[in-house]
Amino acid sequence: MPSHPRPTVRRRRLGAELKRLREKAGVRMEDAAERIGGDKPKISRQENGRQGVSKLEIEALLELYRVSDDRLRTALITLAREGRRKGWWAQYSDILPAGFQERLSIESDAARILTFQSMLVPGLLQTAEYATEVIRAAGKSATEDQIKSYIEVRASRQEILARDNPPQYVCLLDEAVLRREVGGPAVMAGQLGKILEVNNPPRLTIQVVPLSQGWHAGADGAFNIYSYPDPMDLDVVNLDYLDGALYLEEDLPVERYQLAFDELRATALASRQSMELVSSVRREFAKRA
Repeated sequence: MPSHPRPTVRRRRLGAELKRLREKAGVRMEDAAERIGGDKPKISRQENGRQGVSKLEIEALLELYRVSDDRLRTALITLAREGRRKGWWAQYSDILPAGFQERLSIESDAARILTFQSMLVPGLLQTAEYATEVIRAAGKSATEDQIKSYIEVRASRQEILARDNPPQYVCLLDEAVLRREVGGPAVMAGQLGKILEVNNPPRLTIQVVPLSQGWHAGADGAFNIYSYPDPMDLDVVNLDYLDGALYLEEDLPVERYQLAFDELRATALASRQSMELVSSVRREFAKRA
C-alpha cells in the first residue's frame, strides 16, 4: 500500500471544506472521483487531508459542486498551494520527529493558542538556558550539535509571538511549574523573569493555577488547543505522551478540552495576581543564585 503523508493543517482545512461542499451539493464520492479522473479512495484521502489537491482538480470539483463564490474559490486554491509549501522547520527534518513537525505546522497557522502546562514552562516561553536543561534531560544521548539545533528550533518557534499578526496566546501554568527547579536557581530566575517580561494581556496572557486549588480540571496532564481564523478551519487539541503526540479534531473531544480549559482558567489567579506570584518565586530563586 502507498504511504501518504500526515495531514498538515492546511490540507485538513481544505479537505474539510471540500467534503462540506460535496455533501451540501449532494454529490457522491464516486461522482467526484470520476470528475477528476481518480477513484473513491483518492477523494477520501483528499477530504481527510492526507493527499494534496491540484488547482485543476479543485476547479473541476468546485464546478461539480456548483460553487460560484469567487472569494471562496480563491481561498481554497490558495490553501491548496500553501499546503504544498515547506515550513521553516524543514531544514531540521533530520532531527525532528514527524509528529513534532506536525505540531509546528499546527502552531504556525493558529490564530489562537490555549495551553495548560503542569510540569514545565512551554516551549514558546522558554529561555535558551531553561530549554537547554530540558532538552538535555529529555535527550540524554543528544550531541552538543543536536542540542544547539534544538535550541534554534525553540527560538524559531517563538518568533510567531513577535510577528506583525501574532496568535492570541493564553497560557495556564500550574504553580508547581514555577517552583520546579530546572537547571538551578539562576536559570529559574531568568526563566521567571522572561514570563514577567512577555506577559501582555489580552494578546499574550499567562495565569497561574495555585497549589491551594488542589485537584483541578488539568489533573490528567498538559494539553494545547489550536484555533483558526475562519469557519472552514478546524480546532485541534494536542496531547503529548511518552513516545509521541495525539491530535484530536472531532467536535466532542475538542469541546471537552475547551470546557476543561475554561474551568482551569476560572480557578487560576488573575493575570496581575499571577505575575505577583511569579515575581515572588523569582526573588526566592534570585537570592539563591
